[in-house]
Amino acid sequence: MTDKTPAAGGPVADLSTAPLPTEDTLRKRRSIPLQLARFAAYNARIMRMVIKGH
Repeated sequence: MTDKTPAAGGPVADLSTAPLPTEDTLRKRRSIPLQLARFAAYNARIMRMVIKGH
């Protein structure tokens, strides 16, 4: 039987072929106003579910 566990300190998964984010994606991730808008929209959606549940 072969031991399939990774060596100590070795990689757990090979991510060398994973796609890298585009410049547009990185810009959106760094945008504070966009993140605040997404945060508010997510919280509004959760609050709507909570209110409908009561």
